[in-house]
This record gives sequence, structure tokens and C-alpha cells, in this order.
Amino acid sequence: QVQLVESGGGLVQAGGSLRLSCVASERTFSTYTMGWFRQAPGKEREFVGAISWTGSSTYYVGSVEGRFTISRDNAKNTVYLQMNSLKPEDTAVYYCAIQKTRFGSPFGGFSTDYDSWGQGTQVTVSS
Repeated sequence: QVQLVESGGGLVQAGGSLRLSCVASERTFSTYTMGWFRQAPGKEREFVGAISWTGSSTYYVGSVEGRFTISRDNAKNTVYLQMNSLKPEDTAVYYCAIQKTRFGSPFGGFSTDYDSWGQGTQVTVSS
């Protein structure tokens, strides 16, 4: 079972920025597409974005496109979520996840494509 550990969450004012990190224990990390999801209180978990195993392709949900950027450093088994121009509606617990199969596509955003999740990190955006 892959272990994923997120960090970098916190409290920020609207318009501010945060960068989340997710470190994976998977030795073949560089062959897996990684995703970010979030879950706000009382809401279902929502796809935020994903990055291909090479890092050359990314895909975002419309509400964050242009504000959030996903990147990865395969040498460090780490994926990042840079969040700029944060809004109160971005408040949620953010989770990283690894796809079930190697060399998968980042497009689609289906949680069923992922089978290991981190413990989550809280992001709170105040107005």
C-alpha cells in the first residue's frame, strides 16, 4: 500500500497563496499520474486537478483553472499544488492521490481511478 503524506495547509486570507506538498512512498512514483482532491464540510469529495506521470500534462477542474498549478519532482517522489488567488470557497481538506495503474491519463478526474489517498491537509481561506 502506497503511503501519501500531505503538508502545507493552513489559514490564509482571500487573495493569498499556499503551496501543498505530497510525498509518496511508492518506489515507482515516476510512473503514476497523481491527483489532488478536496472535500469541504458537508460536501462530497471533489476533483481539483491531476498531473501525468511525466509531468508534461495537467488537468484542472474549471473552478481552479488559472489559479492552481500542479507540478511534480519525481526525484523527490513529491507532487505539489500551488494555490494562488485563494477564495473562501476553496476552504476544504485537500488530499493527494495516486492512480491505480501506471502510465495513466490525468484527464477525466474520476476518484475511482485512484486507490491510495493521503490523510489530508486543511486549507482555510478567510474573507
